[in-house]
Amino acid sequence: MGEEYRAKVFKSGNSLALRLPKALGLKEGAEVTLREQKGKFTFEPVQTERKVDVSKFAGKAPWLEPRTYEEGEFEDSPRDWHLLGRDSSGK
Repeated sequence: MGEEYRAKVFKSGNSLALRLPKALGLKEGAEVTLREQKGKFTFEPVQTERKVDVSKFAGKAPWLEPRTYEEGEFEDSPRDWHLLGRDSSGK
């Protein structure tokens, strides 16, 4: 088990608040998930999805050219669409 800290619950507006020690490493504005189970409380940081900005990737490989449908090696889907009540185009 890790370090143990003491904290006080206080009133903030119409809510109760808990002041967390800086030593926990949380940043201001960080979101946490709080769980209560049988009178015990646990909290953990919310896992946020990282988004990748691909807007600056264009032009990084100028030797690559987009392929048109006519140039591509596209084939009809080998799936049995009739089993799903669809025609061969998937509709």
